[in-house]
Amino acid sequence: MRLLFLGAGGTGGYFGGRAAQAGADVTFLVREPRAARIREHGLRIQSPLGDVTLHPQLATQDTLQGSYDVVVLSCKAYDLSSAIEAIRPAVGPDTAVLPIMNGVLQYDVLDREFEPHRVLGGLCQINATLGPEGEVVHLGKYASIVFGERAGPARSARCEALEQALAGGEYTSRLSGEIYQDIWEKYVFLTTLAAGTCMMRGSVGQIASTDDGADVLSMLLQESQAVAAASGHAVRPEADASARKILADPSQSMTASMFRDLRQGLPVEADHIVGDMVRRARTLGVDATYLRAAYAHLQVYQAQRAAG
Repeated sequence: MRLLFLGAGGTGGYFGGRAAQAGADVTFLVREPRAARIREHGLRIQSPLGDVTLHPQLATQDTLQGSYDVVVLSCKAYDLSSAIEAIRPAVGPDTAVLPIMNGVLQYDVLDREFEPHRVLGGLCQINATLGPEGEVVHLGKYASIVFGERAGPARSARCEALEQALAGGEYTSRLSGEIYQDIWEKYVFLTTLAAGTCMMRGSVGQIASTDDGADVLSMLLQESQAVAAASGHAVRPEADASARKILADPSQSMTASMFRDLRQGLPVEADHIVGDMVRRARTLGVDATYLRAAYAHLQVYQAQRAAG
């Protein structure tokens, strides 16, 4: 199975690099400056699970040829339009597109561009970034990728082939029979985490240590869960228990990647994550007072950033 990973940043670089390390047929579609750096220094992964320098197959827009079996998208939501144009030449009649992006809004866009039957469901859980020299830095020991068919039999031929291709890497890989449920549960937790840490400007533990912080996080979670339930994807008890344990822990150092981006003055996925949850709440008639306050906060940040 031929896999094309769009980009070689923290997320795509880690999962694609580890898959290539385990023997998968992986090509990275990258811009020329990134390609030049990787050609010279290799794709370097620094991780508690082991450091490695790889020399993977690379393609740029000028050298991309032929179609691939699966194209993996790990871009930020605000780069989705350009990502679609970048991968279009690699999408043939039998190509599957696998987004491992945050949120759910990307499926509407990808379905319009490539037709629903081509688009798999997917998510990943990892804390990774690029270091100052372009190295992939894995922060922590956890890395997971989950994928599956959004309709029809879960164990399709292409998903079983992908399951085999991704086997053996330094991450957890799982073919899900309920991928939309998995996606929504991550979306609910991520929305809560992003809304809370961005609005409060601190980690979960710092927020939970204040007089009312744990209650604020609980209300953000409750509102997000209500939207999921009204959308037909009520959060399962085990996912709810896991989220509540994390969000009430005063020693928890977790922050959202959105907060880390915000702190650096970078673009954020506010509209795609918190904003989309707020819009869905409004459409479904779900109270989202805390989420609306968090989204207003993020909109102010975006306006200030746009104004320079």
